[in-house]
Amino acid sequence: MFAVDVPASQPEPSLVDQVGQLLLGAVPTALLFIALVLCYQFLIQGPLSRTLNERRARTEGAVEEAHRAIAQAEARTADYANKLRQARAEIYKGREQRIKQWIAERDAALDEARRAAGLRVNQAKAELEAEAGKARQAIQVSAADLARQVVRAVLPIAAGSAR
Repeated sequence: MFAVDVPASQPEPSLVDQVGQLLLGAVPTALLFIALVLCYQFLIQGPLSRTLNERRARTEGAVEEAHRAIAQAEARTADYANKLRQARAEIYKGREQRIKQWIAERDAALDEARRAAGLRVNQAKAELEAEAGKARQAIQVSAADLARQVVRAVLPIAAGSAR
């Protein structure tokens, strides 16, 4: 049915001849394929590889930069914490010194008040002693006068009743 009219006078080519013709027909295709691969390599793959390498380098550089920035931030944070700790210690020391100073001032004021109160008490005691001495003298003087008056008042009555 599908028989092709092949002249019987031509001998049928051998398998090697067919493969040779096939390879000879494939040479332009292979050359085109090689040219296409080379064009792809130079026009697309090369720039794409360069771009990807640059991107990778930039990305790695950015990551490294970020790591450096993080390390620097951590160092600054540690420095800040250290300075804050030192400032708190200085404030605490200053506060302690002020408290000690206030306590010393309070103690000095209390000692001064006690001394002044002691002086006033001693002065008051001396004044009381002086007033008590004057009162004793006054009582002794008036007691002698009263004793005379009592003796005069009692003796004339006793003398008058006896007469």
